[in-house]
Amino acid sequence: MLEPIPAVIGRKAGYTLDRSPEGPNLKVISTMSVGFDHLAIDEIKKRGIRVGYTPDVLTDATAELTVALLLATARRLPEGIQEVKSGGWSSWKPLWLCGYGLSGSTVGVIGLGRIGLAIARRLKPFGVKRLLYSGRQPKPQAQEVDGEYVPLDSLLCESDFVVVSCALSPETQGLCDKAFFTKMKTTAVFINTSRGAVVNQEDLYEALTAGQIAAAGLDVTTPEPLPTDHPLLALKNCVVLPHIGSATYSTRGIMAKLTANNLLAGLTGEAMPSELKL
Repeated sequence: MLEPIPAVIGRKAGYTLDRSPEGPNLKVISTMSVGFDHLAIDEIKKRGIRVGYTPDVLTDATAELTVALLLATARRLPEGIQEVKSGGWSSWKPLWLCGYGLSGSTVGVIGLGRIGLAIARRLKPFGVKRLLYSGRQPKPQAQEVDGEYVPLDSLLCESDFVVVSCALSPETQGLCDKAFFTKMKTTAVFINTSRGAVVNQEDLYEALTAGQIAAAGLDVTTPEPLPTDHPLLALKNCVVLPHIGSATYSTRGIMAKLTANNLLAGLTGEAMPSELKL
């Protein structure tokens, strides 16, 4: 019989302690992620298990991916690539594959935390006219990007691009629903690189097909992976990526090292480099 395992490294969605092979001796979990909604937090608290995670180190990579996704969605890059491959590229047409530009636009960021601020920093040089943000409270660091703290409704009504970069919580779960999309401009582009559960995907599909919003770009979905027959994947105005926000060689290497160091510190009873405070 295998001995109970006192620690585990993981990033598996839906990780549940009651079905884990580690047994009752589990003392430490080290997750290779900044998010922890895949962990059974209530049970972890109950059993006094220490949790290590990897905040901060993936901020730049995720912000870069968010900007790339925004540009690809707004400028219809996947459609353009497909037209080249399928022979749809013919003579020049004035409005063929036209999209939306950032210059002179208003961008709204929901959640101006570490990643949200990094996204805003990268978008400003594109000539963004106004940078709006919403959240629990104003952020002093918003001054760095000339950010304007506004109510969520105002952000949705005024923004040409809406970028979701908030943490998943009971307050944000299902935040982006039918009422949310109804308040957006019909020419607005919606981007989510936070957590899939923040979005009601049925309502998003309806908003995209009804012309309530112009386009959407997602790096996170519910579930993950998204089934290949999911309705969102059939839409030209919806770009879906396989949750690759932190997927650069350097970032994943740093995340792996931090994950291992968290685990080793937890096993020896020392302070973790990055411990989740529960």
